[in-house]
Amino acid sequence: MHNFTYHHQNLSYTDRGKGFPLVLLHGYLETKEVWDDFAEQLAVKHRVIIPDIPGHGQSELLAPIHSMELMADAIKALLFHLKISSCYMVGHSMGAYVMLAFADKYPELLAGMLVFHSSVYADTEEKKQNRLNEIALIEKRQLQQVIEQHLPHTFARPMLPEYQAHIQRLTQKALQHNPQGVCALIRGMMERPDRQDLVKQWGKPLGFVFGANDNFIPQAAALKMQTLNPQSQVYWLKHSGHMGFIEEPETSLQLVISFAEMSG
Repeated sequence: MHNFTYHHQNLSYTDRGKGFPLVLLHGYLETKEVWDDFAEQLAVKHRVIIPDIPGHGQSELLAPIHSMELMADAIKALLFHLKISSCYMVGHSMGAYVMLAFADKYPELLAGMLVFHSSVYADTEEKKQNRLNEIALIEKRQLQQVIEQHLPHTFARPMLPEYQAHIQRLTQKALQHNPQGVCALIRGMMERPDRQDLVKQWGKPLGFVFGANDNFIPQAAALKMQTLNPQSQVYWLKHSGHMGFIEEPETSLQLVISFAEMSG
């Protein structure tokens, strides 16, 4: 694990392997460790960089609102720190929101991007209200309740009993988050803009990974997203919910490797 200072705050990351750089961005209530199994295997051929997104894990709070653009600036600063001028990104859920903001601001630094169980659309009013409800609970010192409500829904319902050990590990990590950091990221997700135009105009390698049993990305929204850019690669994980790299790890790993090789 490594650290560097951004806006006088600590940003934590791992850096392993050699080759064309891959940046893996974790999702909401996750940490960089969620990618550990992937990173070990990807690092055989690639340099793999995985940050804790500020406000989660061991990366510290930067502001009351962690806009996706501010998070993209932090990732850009990390790449500058590591002297990386081009990379391929994989963004899971919230991590893809950060990646899309990064693509909007710093397209010259991206060789390609893979949207992993996420959306290019802005929050609906219903989703915004759900996020406000989570903030209200966290401000009442009920982060654990938010975590315990959220994490089981990230897995496909039919297979949920098989993933209890994973859910327990994810829960223990999430309980270590700074509650203010979690709220800052929720606010940032609420205010993020629609990124359809970015995706439509993106001329570099672009991929989408969807889970057939995803409780957060409706199938209709996924089907609409896959038509936005005719050049995009679309992958469906038939047995996954929102955590395909855990639910179908071998398939997910192979598609990430093949897409990275195309991008690099």
